[in-house]
Amino acid sequence: MPKRNRLALAASLIQRLPYPMHEPLLSRLFGSQVHFAGTARVRIQRMSQHEVRMSLANRRRVQNHIKGIHAAAIALLAESASGCVVGMNPPDDKLPLIRTLKVDYLKRAQGNLHATATLSDAQRQAMQEQDRGQVVVEVTILDESREQPIRCEMHWAWIKRCPPSRGVAARVFPARIAPPGIRQLKVPAHICSKVTDKRHCN
Repeated sequence: MPKRNRLALAASLIQRLPYPMHEPLLSRLFGSQVHFAGTARVRIQRMSQHEVRMSLANRRRVQNHIKGIHAAAIALLAESASGCVVGMNPPDDKLPLIRTLKVDYLKRAQGNLHATATLSDAQRQAMQEQDRGQVVVEVTILDESREQPIRCEMHWAWIKRCPPSRGVAARVFPARIAPPGIRQLKVPAHICSKVTDKRHCN
């Protein structure tokens, strides 16, 4: 069984809790990583490595001039659902990136929206085994009339993450403000003369 990345592990642990806790905690988890989605109050009902289900309520903050959900907010929901299901699969040393977002608006959205994004077994396997690649993620958006206000294509890619530079990390994050895990880094001796905060020098 492929090893789950940190996002998938966190989602799995949340979904072991009582069911009423799933949506608020999953939504908070995703919103902490994708702040724009959190601002729009995208809600998550299910997160797995095969499927993600999200919703967006027709609130004032996401409405257009005719009191429906704004076109950009509908695209945000589709991008968020596809990005979330993609993000659940690559190992932590790989970085998912959106490549192409194509949206055709078919009709005016009625009320709240629900999104479902899915991946096939072959797509998941490629993300877990290949250092780079791309997939087209299937996303379905339904409104309260159970019709699709948009038709969309989401092309996602993944690449290997660049290894962090110890010297740069220590210079950018002084000890008093450094994130956990970076505070112990030391600046290599050959560039120590260029660092004003000598506490990071070896």
